[in-house]
Amino acid sequence: MSKNNSNVSTEPYKGVRDFYPEDMAIQNHIFSVWKKTVEKFGFTEYNASILEPAELYKAKTSEEIVNEQTYTFTDRGDREVTLRPEMTPTVARMVAGKRRELGFPLRWYSIPNVFRYERPQRGRLREHWQLNVDMFGLGTTEADVELIAVAYEIMKNFGAKNSDFIIKVSSRKLMNAVFGTWYELDEAQSKALQRHMDKKAKMPEEVFYMEAEKIVGKPFEFLNLSHTSSQYEEAMAFPAIRQAKEELDLVISSLQARGVTNVEYDENIIRGFDYYTGTVFEVFDTDPANNRSLFGGGRYDNLMSLFGGESLPAFGFGMGDVTIRDFLDTHGLLPAQTSTTQIMICIMDVECKAYAEEVANELRTTGGADGKGTNVALNYSYKNISDQTKAARKLSIPQVVIIGEDEVKSKTYTIKDLAKTE
Repeated sequence: MSKNNSNVSTEPYKGVRDFYPEDMAIQNHIFSVWKKTVEKFGFTEYNASILEPAELYKAKTSEEIVNEQTYTFTDRGDREVTLRPEMTPTVARMVAGKRRELGFPLRWYSIPNVFRYERPQRGRLREHWQLNVDMFGLGTTEADVELIAVAYEIMKNFGAKNSDFIIKVSSRKLMNAVFGTWYELDEAQSKALQRHMDKKAKMPEEVFYMEAEKIVGKPFEFLNLSHTSSQYEEAMAFPAIRQAKEELDLVISSLQARGVTNVEYDENIIRGFDYYTGTVFEVFDTDPANNRSLFGGGRYDNLMSLFGGESLPAFGFGMGDVTIRDFLDTHGLLPAQTSTTQIMICIMDVECKAYAEEVANELRTTGGADGKGTNVALNYSYKNISDQTKAARKLSIPQVVIIGEDEVKSKTYTIKDLAKTE
């Protein structure tokens, strides 16, 4: 029998991350801002398994994700299973399963782990965590405005200024009206063009228009629907275009009335999923060092019909931890490194251990500024003071208590701030 002497790599699987304590602190900060913000808007947390039947995504998720990016396998029961690439089909399944028992409008959020097999690059990995915020049962623009306002508030609560990001909105309903009436495209052409538009930023402009012409069968250029364009009045003569554009204008003006002034219409915003039916939006970083889309979402009123029964109006968005961390890093908004442990007790020798443990129990019970206890670590290494305080600094523990022979005799102790002794 041959023996394999090669060492197992210490690197994680390509495209995923290890979270050392300093990384976990940042992750917890991101999750904390997410949770506190959405809960202030009345959203309630839910969760589900990372495993879903593959047909859930084949029915409504984009072809690119299903065919090229999902982790799909056959289990021991010969069932095709997928590691979820997104959360929206899952929450739609859950709501459909208990629709008669739930109270609407329904406000739910989750922070699931999601997986996509794609080329790892800045802002895009094969695994990430994503805040999902959804409202079910409200088909009016108030839901669109509310969810985009939640997204805006999250960015502000991270410390971002309005000039740091921009919210770009569009409408699938408007696009479908324009494609069907102005360009006279059939449903297959319309879907193909929308998928092509979603990739516009990834190709040279001349290539984009050349491929678009192949799809529509004639020269293609965007219909300018700004109120000052020469085509505006002509386009508004089509009822479907006029109704969809007025609805989108109402979303934008309502956001501005709520103080969300860094919002604008952009016909290039398409979103990659097939289930979107109305308003769609994306949030972009404005810093040239990270000039990219951060996250987005939109209205998906027909996804519930996948599970039988009537459609249910819904609007939601997903915000990934990878792109948000890059944004915070770019703008100097990452939190300072701290430890969840507030105090390290440095024990000078084994004879001092019993009293050190008494002090630790006292501090854990009644210590801290509020008198409700604080987090304490005991250092049982019995090394010298210098080595133990150096360890506390490396662990980002801000305070130490030194327990030696004098402290044991006098039954006293002193809390020292390491920042003041540097």
